[in-house]
Amino acid sequence: MATFSTLAMRMLTRNLFPSTIKRVFGMAAPQLMKVFVTRRIPQEGFELLKQSGICDVQQWDSDEPVPREELLKGISGAHGVLCLLSEKIDKEVLDTAGNSLKVISTFSVGYDHLAIEEIKKRGIRVGYTPDVLTDATAELTVALLLATARRLPEAVETVKNSEWTTWKPLHLCGYGLSNSTVGVVGLGRIGLAIARRLKPFGVRKFLYTGQQPKPEIAAEIEGQFVPINQLAEESDFVILSCALTPQTQGLFNKQLFAKMKKTAVFINSSRGAVVNQEDLYHALSTGQIAAAGLDVTDPEPLPLNHPLLSLKNCVILPHIGSATYATRTTMSILTARNLLAGLTGQEMPSELQL
Repeated sequence: MATFSTLAMRMLTRNLFPSTIKRVFGMAAPQLMKVFVTRRIPQEGFELLKQSGICDVQQWDSDEPVPREELLKGISGAHGVLCLLSEKIDKEVLDTAGNSLKVISTFSVGYDHLAIEEIKKRGIRVGYTPDVLTDATAELTVALLLATARRLPEAVETVKNSEWTTWKPLHLCGYGLSNSTVGVVGLGRIGLAIARRLKPFGVRKFLYTGQQPKPEIAAEIEGQFVPINQLAEESDFVILSCALTPQTQGLFNKQLFAKMKKTAVFINSSRGAVVNQEDLYHALSTGQIAAAGLDVTDPEPLPLNHPLLSLKNCVILPHIGSATYATRTTMSILTARNLLAGLTGQEMPSELQL
């Protein structure tokens, strides 16, 4: 029986270049274009690049981020680069790449690591991976919310440390979703997917905020558009699912945390820099809010001496929102397809409109 990866490969390569297969893969061998891959990625996408016949693929073959000097060396003279969120593609990198760089394909839905204005100025195309990680990230966010609200990491440690003596009426009590108000900051694809999954838990009301109301989308969850201050004041659970922009940088700070309920649970699966972490630590350590669950931090990884790691009421995960085998395989193939389409001047499956 075919595996998911096999089926995904067949599906995604079948329509790779419908109008250019003969031209690109014809009898005449094309001049190879240099492609730099900044990390070890699922093999399915990497094999697409190698088997395309148009790429001289060079890779930083490691699970760890490419050092800056190796990134500059690898991208020099490249026609395309496949990168991750951890690689800052800034002016220096673009200058080093030179005029040959045609396309940047990022293994992510976010693109705050890219110097968009510089990229736009140089006419470089950008591919990214929206949609394919929506379900996985939404599932992880719900899992993180439940683990944080019901104090599951604390409970596990209690068992492991022989602190579980008997059933106690007040032991490890947390907060439930039934009859609650959930506030979603950023009701995009992922925000809506999170709300859909939470609705069957008996949530009484959904609030959301963002740049503008989205009545067509919000109707599905009967969501109410409100100012961010009202969302902070009224929500039992606050979930961040917004992009990192100059407007959202440090959005959640001491002023907003001060408006939240003392019983509120705060969840961030968007970007770490949307939160002022010093202010979050103060809010958690003083009982200003009840608990927080973070799948993203600033920086990543969080230093082991960071004060947030000392708190029992703060659950921190290592940015695993999209970490299912199926999702990462699909991301790998889509990232490769975007890159190959950009190199050959074709329409990308998922191109960021600059």
